[in-house]
Formats: sequence, structure tokens, C-alpha cells
Amino acid sequence: MTDPATRGFLEHRELLFAIAYTMLGSVSDTEDVLQETWLSWSRAEWERVDNPRAYLVRIAVNQALARRAALNRRRETYVGQWLPEPVVTDADPLARAESSSMALLVVLETLSPAERAVFVLHEAFGYAHTDIAAMLGRTPEAVRQLAHRARRHVRARRPRYRVDARVQQQATERFIAATLGGDLDALMDVLAPDVTLWTDGGGKGPAASLHPVRGRGRVATLLTTVARNAPENVEIRYRHVNGDPSALLFTDASPFAVLVLDLTADGDRVRGVYSVTNPDKLSRIGHNDLRDEPR
Repeated sequence: MTDPATRGFLEHRELLFAIAYTMLGSVSDTEDVLQETWLSWSRAEWERVDNPRAYLVRIAVNQALARRAALNRRRETYVGQWLPEPVVTDADPLARAESSSMALLVVLETLSPAERAVFVLHEAFGYAHTDIAAMLGRTPEAVRQLAHRARRHVRARRPRYRVDARVQQQATERFIAATLGGDLDALMDVLAPDVTLWTDGGGKGPAASLHPVRGRGRVATLLTTVARNAPENVEIRYRHVNGDPSALLFTDASPFAVLVLDLTADGDRVRGVYSVTNPDKLSRIGHNDLRDEPR
């Protein structure tokens, strides 16, 4: 049995994790935010708090905003492209999975910290502008302006749609078969003309390029070239990552890469490829993730 303060925190922990992770894109930083939130909660006169959920969310949001500045400083010295840390989920994905998708998180990285906080809280978690204003210490009008700018920016780069999970699973399997099989024609067929490839090795794992690669021909050629140098004992497992069917690549039971695809609205072509090979970002993927999910 746990004490009332602990029970109150654990009751909302999943929500706090989802909000902080969507604001930060880093699991380790999110866990730090939750630890600080717990410490603040445990020191508070929590039995007098009328709305524990609102109280905890406010602490977590402001802790995430404070940590965002440190994250941005680390990004300045990061080697190559930076992608969010992948979160492997069950077939029932993260709460608010659409807001945690790899493709959307990449777009959210282009917002200011305040814009991102407002977008996440309002668009993904349904908080009213007045509630967000109270959390952030801003006026409701200032929050509405932040929300308008963020929404316009995000939707210009990421129109809102959701591809059926079965369609995404099938596209991922075709992509992996074509890439690892070195079938350039099949790969060209699955890629959209304006596809973009992002690869995050962090200077520690293999990365196809230090910058995003755009265009079907360049991306297909680069992927087949890289695949020729892949380890021979690669094991492929299909799991949900950030709510989307994705591919996990293992060598000797250790994670080697996570590949997440972003499809066009009709699901016919791949418009984005996100490859994470930085071992620091794969350290939380364990041996249990070698098992396949039920299809």
C-alpha cells in the first residue's frame, strides 16, 4: 500500500509523462521533470489542494519549460541531426499518441518553448486558454496569440491526418524489405517524390547524413548504400514507437536502430523517414522488445 500523497501522484503520472515528453522529446529529461514534480508535490500541503491534477500539471509544465532551455543548449553542440528519443509502446499506444508521433515532434522542435507548451496543452490535451494562462503566468490573450502562431506554423508543415495502423504496418514492412534487400526499384516505388530522410546518430551511431536528405532518388540511393554496410545478423521486430507501427533493428540482442515512417495522407507513399541510431537514445529499449507484437 502507498500513502495518499504517493497515490495521488501515481494516479496522474501517465498524464504528466505524456505532457512533459511531448514538450521535450527526451525520456531522460521527462523523468527528471517527473522527479522534480514529485518532490514539489511531496513538500506541498497536498491535502489542501482542491484539484491535484491541475496542481501537478502546472508544476510539470513549468519544470519542462525550465528544462527546455538546458535541452536547447545541448542541441547547440549535438553532432548531426537531432530526433526525439523513441518511446516503444504496446499496441495500444501512448495516451494522445498523435501528439507524440515522431513526425509531429520534429515539427514542434521548430516552435519557441512557450508556443510549444501552449500547443501541446491546448491542441493535444484540451486545456482551455484560461487554464493555460494560469499555469504559465500569462494573460489569456497572450496565450491565444501563442496558440494561433503555433497552430498556423504546425499545420503549414504537418497537416492533421491519421493513417490506419494496418496501412502503416504494411508500408513499413515493404520499406524494410526493399531497403535491406537492396531493391532500388521497390524502394523508389514506396517513397513519395518529396520524401525527406532524417538520421540521428549523435556522433555515436551510424548516420546516413549530418543533414536531412530530400528527394526520392537521393534518399533511395543513400538508403540502399547504407544497407549494404549493415551488420549481417540484423534482427527486425515490428513494434509501436510513439504510437505508430515502426521497425526496431537489433544486433546481438542490442538495439541498433529505430525506423519510423511518416506516410502521405492516403497512405500510399512514405513522405518522411526517421532513423535513430544514437545508442544513448536506444538504451531504454530492452530485450523484451525483441518479441513481435500481434498483427
